[in-house]
Amino acid sequence: MSLKKFFLRSNFTYKIYLYYNLYIRHKCFLSRNQYSQWGEDLIIKEFFKDKNAGIYFDVGCFHPIMYSNTCALFKKGWRGINIDINPTSVDLFNIVRPNDLNLCTTINENPKEFKIFFDHPFSPVNTLDETFYKDFKKSYLKKFKKDSFVGGIEKKIKSQTIDEILKIFNSYDKVDFLNIDVEGMDLKILRQLIPHKLTPSLISIETHSPDSKKLRDCDEINRYLIGNNYAVFKRVGPTTLFSVNK
Repeated sequence: MSLKKFFLRSNFTYKIYLYYNLYIRHKCFLSRNQYSQWGEDLIIKEFFKDKNAGIYFDVGCFHPIMYSNTCALFKKGWRGINIDINPTSVDLFNIVRPNDLNLCTTINENPKEFKIFFDHPFSPVNTLDETFYKDFKKSYLKKFKKDSFVGGIEKKIKSQTIDEILKIFNSYDKVDFLNIDVEGMDLKILRQLIPHKLTPSLISIETHSPDSKKLRDCDEINRYLIGNNYAVFKRVGPTTLFSVNK
């Protein structure tokens, strides 16, 4: 039995594994030059080099250290909102970033329950998008599990509206950086946030696959943001960064 499977056997050992994952495996107490998978945060840090106390909004946050586009900002003194459909991701954020708003939910204009196409508790490719699942399961998803890792029931998530989320986070009045990485749902989430709810200076969104092929909604994401006063700032791996036109 693998170490991970052993720790996921009960709630008690699961909590131990959370701390192992953060403090032993990923050494969250150490500062490093880069946290993002493709170096996006190097560009993001440079963009915000003169802003020491900003606000980030991370949809599909996954992990507070590994592959994180907001960890460098957090280490700099920023705070924000972190959202993921995976409860394990939110548990990790609650340990490392307890002063952030960390929510296990998804954003939808009409609150309802969504079925999750679930890989495993520490997977970066859990998704609500069935088309994404079918297209990428051979490359990324090991197995679609209908039972949760604890409890033996089908995984579902209840959505919240952006207004509900911002009301909880009412101590801050402006989001400076928006990060979206939600495995096939990026355009849908983007349209609910920009421009009527949020006007961040910089937006990071996944538009390409790791082999540089355009994702399904790549061109539409470009058109939508350009039509709302944003311009392409830089491409980094599968991510495109958009900045506000001044």
